[in-house]
Amino acid sequence: MVYEVRAFWEDAAVDHGTSREGGLRYRLTRGLETYALRRVQHVTTICEGLKKEIVARGISASRVTVIPNAVDVGAFTFGLPADAALKEELGLSGQTVIGFIGSFYAYEGLDLLLEALPLVLREVPDARVLLVGGGPQEAALKEQAQTLAIGDKVVFAGRVAHKDVQRYYSVVDVLAYPRRSMRLTELVTPLKPLEAMAQGHLLVASDVGGHRELIRDGHTGILFRAGDVASLANAILRLLRDHAAWGRIRAEGRRFVEAERTWSSSVARYGEIYLRLARSRG
Repeated sequence: MVYEVRAFWEDAAVDHGTSREGGLRYRLTRGLETYALRRVQHVTTICEGLKKEIVARGISASRVTVIPNAVDVGAFTFGLPADAALKEELGLSGQTVIGFIGSFYAYEGLDLLLEALPLVLREVPDARVLLVGGGPQEAALKEQAQTLAIGDKVVFAGRVAHKDVQRYYSVVDVLAYPRRSMRLTELVTPLKPLEAMAQGHLLVASDVGGHRELIRDGHTGILFRAGDVASLANAILRLLRDHAAWGRIRAEGRRFVEAERTWSSSVARYGEIYLRLARSRG
């Protein structure tokens, strides 16, 4: 039996508000999964943060293999030109677009991105935020935009079909991943920054553990202090100012994905595990 861990159920439940850290349900869920981890022949997981947590539960490091999140690089076009028709449809023609594409959960820190926008606008008056997707925080984010008097500078595009996602990526100048620091984000690496790098996009991200495993500050993106609105705004402005570095950052991001985060390389690692286990059982 090979058991795969992509996150811990109990930590996700805390963010979703269906469980309390350290509560009865939290401890029962954690205990049940630890019971399973100790009895399987091997464990795979998507990042070093999760591996460290698994080993801390008493599972030998030799029985845990990291097979990181990956993308199908062939499905993402590097340097795709902006879709002018879509940009006009969204009311973003001639604007500097800071975007997020994904689910609107509290741990994503999108409220921090809205708080940072007025600071960015002082230096970049044509800056706009584009939020593509939906989720539990959508209504709160729309209300926050009105409260901050930036409702006309934030575009909520709603959920889009998977086949259209690249069109929306193409109209974004800087992608933002302002995840808050909590167990879930410190331990787990997200997939969206990989998709961004595969397409050669510029990005800023909070310095939570999951992001630090993916992004080299100043090389494949810009990291800022998690939970710090001023640091987020400064990271966006730093990137927008440094035009000379854009080509290098885009190219380094794509190279990182091609070298280390493709589905073919991930699949090969599973094969090694299965063969080794089969041989050990004679």
